Amino acid sequence: MTIFSRLFSKGPRRPPVGTWPNHPTWGALKNGSTLPTADGPRFLWTVECGNLMLPSGRLVACDPFVRLSPVNTPFIIAPRGKFPVSVTLADVSEKQDRSHIREAYASVIFSSETEVYRKAVPLAIDGQKRPEPEGDNFVGFGVDAGTACFADESVIGPCMPDPKTWYESLFENEQADCWFRRMDDPDHIRAGIANIVLPLAKNGENLILFHSGWGDGCYPVIGSFDSSDQLIAAHIDFFVIK
Repeated sequence: MTIFSRLFSKGPRRPPVGTWPNHPTWGALKNGSTLPTADGPRFLWTVECGNLMLPSGRLVACDPFVRLSPVNTPFIIAPRGKFPVSVTLADVSEKQDRSHIREAYASVIFSSETEVYRKAVPLAIDGQKRPEPEGDNFVGFGVDAGTACFADESVIGPCMPDPKTWYESLFENEQADCWFRRMDDPDHIRAGIANIVLPLAKNGENLILFHSGWGDGCYPVIGSFDSSDQLIAAHIDFFVIK
């Protein structure tokens, strides 16, 4: 599978059934299911992460420790509002004994309408064109710190302090509420996931972060669409399930 591409089709179209991300082993939001894959069976279950505030509907997916920025953080266009987020975990152990668990997908759910098809949705900065990827190509986002997140692009600037202070004041320090500690806290949501209200938030503006499957790489945002071609969910595929 091509990890990053700028080859695009001329207009929107539904991907063929059976091809990524519409293949039969797609597992986002499967809870308590075992999927047969090329690497063996994979048991999947979901973890509820709380709601994400999307006042502008400019949904960011990025590495929060490396790629988050008050300006020029790429996003997709999504509904406005407050929406539930789930992470789909996969047991990738040979014996399926829960000894090796990875984050397979992260999802924001916008609607309860029935999913008809999925396709990659390109991330772009404000004003940048958003032509659709062709085939299994995508325009995704890079991860360099083994972590990804969802946030609203419009709140990063107003709800965060000076970016020069982020790493020491927010990300990694001795305080109990630093982001690395929150992410690693098994009593928060579970180790590897955190729902964090931004430090200067006035209306609960937040960010939800999670480990990125196998770690660093380039990952796509996949949209789920209903029969009217409306976006009903957005997922990050960490390529744990193939």
